[in-house]
Amino acid sequence: MTRSLLRCFVGAALLCCVAVTNAQSRPLVVELFTSQGCSSCPPADAYVGTLSARSDVLALAFHVGYWDDLGWRDPFALPQSVQRQNIYARNLHRSSVYTPQFVVDGREDDFPSDRKVVTRALSQKRDGVPVVVSVQDAEILVQIGARPGVTPCDVLLVAYLRRAVSNIGRGENAGRTLEEFNIVRDIRTLGSWKGETQSFRVLLSSLPPDATDVAALVQPFGQAPIIGASARALR
Repeated sequence: MTRSLLRCFVGAALLCCVAVTNAQSRPLVVELFTSQGCSSCPPADAYVGTLSARSDVLALAFHVGYWDDLGWRDPFALPQSVQRQNIYARNLHRSSVYTPQFVVDGREDDFPSDRKVVTRALSQKRDGVPVVVSVQDAEILVQIGARPGVTPCDVLLVAYLRRAVSNIGRGENAGRTLEEFNIVRDIRTLGSWKGETQSFRVLLSSLPPDATDVAALVQPFGQAPIIGASARALR
C-alpha cells in the first residue's frame, strides 16, 4: 500500500469514527489568564500544573502583556490572549480584565483562591461534540463529528508549551524562578463548523517551534461555552 493510500485509509477510518458518534465524554477546559509580571499568579500557574496531570482536564495558560509596564516583559504574552480575555470579560459581565483569572468551559470564571467552579465542574458529566486530533506526515488533522441542529461554531487550534522554567529579573516577581505549564504559544481559528462532519489540516511547520502539544476547541461564535475539545502531544 502506498503512503498516500494509507493516509487516505487512516483519515477515512478516523472520520468514520467521529461521524457515527453522537457525543463523547470530553475534558473540562480550564483557561488561566496569567502574567509573569503579576505577583499573585504563581500559585495559579502551579494549579495549572496540577490540573494538567489529569486526563479529564485540558488546562491552558494564556499569558497577557498588560502588566509588562511593571518592569518585566512576559516573553509568553500574546495579543490574542488579551483579545480572548476581553471577550470573556464582556460575556461574563466583568467590568475589567484581571490576573489570575480562571475561565471554566468558557461559561464562568473562578478565583484561584477558592476554585469552587473548577471543583464543581469536575464532578459533573460532560458530553461534547466528537473531536479527534491526529498527526499525519507533516500535518495536524482535526476532525469534527456530526451534530445536526447545533449552533454555528468556531474551530480553534491552540498550540502550547507543556512546561517552562523562567528566572524573573525585574517586576513584582523579581528574583523568583517560575515554573509554568501548558503555556499557549499560538491560537488560530481553523474555520467554521455548522454541525456537519468536517475536517481541517494544519502544517506542523506553521506552529511555533517551542510548541509541544496542540488542542482543538469547538466554541460557538462569540466565544460562548465550549462544546468540544481534544488535545494531542506533538513530542
